Amino acid sequence: MINIKEDEQLSVLNHSCAHLLAQAVKHLYPQAKFWVGPVINDGFYYDMDIDGAVITADDLPKIEKEMKKIAKDGKKIIRHEISKEEALKMFADDPYKIDLINNMDEKETVISCYTQGDFTDLCRGPHVESVKQLKYFKLLKVSGAYWKGDAKNKMLQRIYGICFNTQEDLDNYLLMLEEAKKRDHRKLGKEMELFMLSDYGPGLPFWLPNGYTLRRILEDFWLDLHKKKGYLTIDTPIMLNKQLWETSGHWDHYKDDMFTIEVEDGTYAIKPMNCPGAILVYNNALHSYKELPLRYSELGHVHRYEASGALNGLFRVRGFTQDDAHILLSEDQIGAEIARILEIYDYVYSVFGLNYSIELSTRPDDYIGEIAVWDQAEKDLEKACLATGHSFKINPGDGAFYGPKLDFKLTDSLGRIWQCGTVQLDMQLPSRFNCVYIAEDGSKKTPVMIHRACFGSLERFIGIILENYAGNFPLWLAPVQFKVIPVNPNVHGEYADELTDKLNDLGFRAECDKRNEKLGYRLREAQVKKIPVQLIIGDKEVEDKSVTFRRHGSKDSSTLSFEQFAAIMHKEVADKK
Repeated sequence: MINIKEDEQLSVLNHSCAHLLAQAVKHLYPQAKFWVGPVINDGFYYDMDIDGAVITADDLPKIEKEMKKIAKDGKKIIRHEISKEEALKMFADDPYKIDLINNMDEKETVISCYTQGDFTDLCRGPHVESVKQLKYFKLLKVSGAYWKGDAKNKMLQRIYGICFNTQEDLDNYLLMLEEAKKRDHRKLGKEMELFMLSDYGPGLPFWLPNGYTLRRILEDFWLDLHKKKGYLTIDTPIMLNKQLWETSGHWDHYKDDMFTIEVEDGTYAIKPMNCPGAILVYNNALHSYKELPLRYSELGHVHRYEASGALNGLFRVRGFTQDDAHILLSEDQIGAEIARILEIYDYVYSVFGLNYSIELSTRPDDYIGEIAVWDQAEKDLEKACLATGHSFKINPGDGAFYGPKLDFKLTDSLGRIWQCGTVQLDMQLPSRFNCVYIAEDGSKKTPVMIHRACFGSLERFIGIILENYAGNFPLWLAPVQFKVIPVNPNVHGEYADELTDKLNDLGFRAECDKRNEKLGYRLREAQVKKIPVQLIIGDKEVEDKSVTFRRHGSKDSSTLSFEQFAAIMHKEVADKK
């Protein structure tokens, strides 16, 4: 899928279309006032206050019709610059624009506006030359959004849309959106009985038996891989004293997103990150340079206070499991260690059929530490990527407060981009916690720390692969791999049970469906639940002690001896096809 923000021409087109939307809304709702209408990765939106009116999805075609009418009229879009005083007079009846003007950088002595026909909007631009160029657009949805993202402020209405250069591009995008709806992980999670959500714990998923099995498969895959790669698995407490978070710097930079609790010996915070716990583990013993790099891996359960309006299935939650690793090493080991990490990421993402790109996120405004140390850390990440043949692009100012990072953007089967993995280079926290190792010359030195997560979070990654596969998990990953279905449960049920037991004894995950339902109904249900392989057991199979099976989504079937069938399935699982 194309990223509108990264395509300069499409970005200008969509921003201009946001103004077209605002003009149409102003025609239909003269009392409307507007906040901001930015371009986003998948189009644009505009936040507006309709003052008593409520826009619903049913109103979008009416707004689109007015937008097309304005576009057909073909007015030029004209930029003009005015002083701050003139802007305050021009937008005197619009408190939202007045707020924007008053909060502009004091260095901005000239303010730009854009006019198209009877509509003028405050904007830096740029825009297309004429509204006539805005032909191929679609309004996608409407939702609520607090002014400035603050729940204490008024709820505005947000209308989302997208604009393309051609009807073909728009049609292709809308088709992709329809496919994405079918793959929605919340819908599939319910159909496949993987997870549930409850109002008693917003943003805190409940894992049902099938979902728990899926989690365990991923966890075992992750743990086995990290054991082979020389990681030591640890588990640190979910709740730690406020003093720890003050030392780490998280309290100053993150306390509004942390859950806290008062107990008799002070304030405790439920951990939003695992790194301080890993540092305490490191400081539990004295270490020599011979032990480095020292690699700690942890499937740590963390909690962050996300706004209720931002929660989204498994993609945005308040409690999740981060597949963390924290590596303590010397400065001269950075390049080789990041190369090892990239090798792991290459393997993991290839197993799931996910391609990726890398962004190098540099020093943010709220950084801690010395600029010279930051500059060196950023150079180290650049060198490591280039040395291993990995290209990257710079994402200025988006690093963690304690160090620069590599962000891994995954591309799924629909071309959508997901932020998952990260590798963060940290030259701050080890010194804040007085971490040391004995160097070869007997002196004490402070190690460097690498924070890294490959899945990002188990919950989010499960949501991504659920949509990537459209629920059709490969055999090795499926919570239930085989559904054994006797044609007549009374006649063929005993052999069906025997086969189910043999499969489970061999380490597979098999279930037998002997319900008193028609064969077609049971087969269809296995298809809906996306069981990879169905075994149909009738007279011939009982007599020959064979199995007849078919794959999910196929009407073709094959008959083999049980031994042949089991060997094929074992290889498929081992190869992670």
